[in-house]
Amino acid sequence: MFAAKPIISSLVLAFSAGFSTYSMSHADHSIEKAVSADHRAEKNSARDEYRNPVATLEFFELAEDQAVVEIWPGGGWYAEILAPYVMDKGQYYAAHFDPNAGIDFYTRYQKKFAEKMAANPDIYGKAKLTAFYPPNKVNTVKGSADRVLTFRNVHNWMKSDFAQEAFDEFYAMLKPGGLLGVVEHRAKAGTDLDTMIKSGYVTELKVIEFAEKAGFKLVAASEINGNPKDSANHPKGVWTLPPRLALGDEKREHYLAIGESDRMTLKFVKPAK
Repeated sequence: MFAAKPIISSLVLAFSAGFSTYSMSHADHSIEKAVSADHRAEKNSARDEYRNPVATLEFFELAEDQAVVEIWPGGGWYAEILAPYVMDKGQYYAAHFDPNAGIDFYTRYQKKFAEKMAANPDIYGKAKLTAFYPPNKVNTVKGSADRVLTFRNVHNWMKSDFAQEAFDEFYAMLKPGGLLGVVEHRAKAGTDLDTMIKSGYVTELKVIEFAEKAGFKLVAASEINGNPKDSANHPKGVWTLPPRLALGDEKREHYLAIGESDRMTLKFVKPAK
């Protein structure tokens, strides 16, 4: 269950009950089709057991006619699902690294993702590649998105010291009534800020703090991506676990047995005006 039991345990019960009802009555099987599509890379599909894309996207109330912004899609794990899912009736925005940020890593990965899009027009032909980097104010999606989704990125923004600005931009991207979906590695309640940044694990309360300060309201939380085997305390932080396995062969089988990290899955709304 939730790491932040002392403060939000009552919310957990309410949210868990609400999710059970939602998932049974509103399951969108076209999401299942997108997840099982042949175009997905085999190495990406192999991570489904840990990342639970069908249940996660259903929880975020995704629909194929929505404008969906994915923040920092990386190599495209979720993009392979999202872009074709909304291709016909909606719009997918890949808000990737800003190549003008002066950071070599950003430039290389953004270029690689752009090449992936160009090489697969049947999947990404209608997708739009945009940039996301709060210091450069490059947000071009303003007030038009139905969903803003981000997966395992909050710790990066905390390390770069623009996490609050990031959540402020998410708020600006969304229509009133639009939803923000956040999946993030979960630290134990009470973990200090320095440890969060070094370990890659963030407390739920910290994410909620960023979101609420930006103007969002917490709608629901789910244990879809929880992993009780993960202690969130490893020699090289979250990167000790798969898929990174930062220690190489050292205790490899032990970390493979744990699986991917324990993760929070939070849903916020931009209040309708």
